[in-house]
Amino acid sequence: MLTTTISEFRKNMKRYLDSVNKNFETLIVNRGKDKGIVIMSIEEYNSLLATHHELRSAKNIERLDSAIEKFIKGKSFEKKLIDE
Repeated sequence: MLTTTISEFRKNMKRYLDSVNKNFETLIVNRGKDKGIVIMSIEEYNSLLATHHELRSAKNIERLDSAIEKFIKGKSFEKKLIDE
């Protein structure tokens, strides 16, 4: 995670945005006491939204925990994808 001030961000905006995009960094731009802006790549944002969606329901959390447990115990299996 990167952190900078608004002044520094203005001076080096391209460099910061390139770093966020290329390295999947999250950038926090401080704007005063307890205020700030978070900048992240669209891929990172979409990943957070997908995770949030999956963890919204207790049933989904149970299913994910069960799948992880099975994988750790070696009780998982592979399926071949159907070619289109």
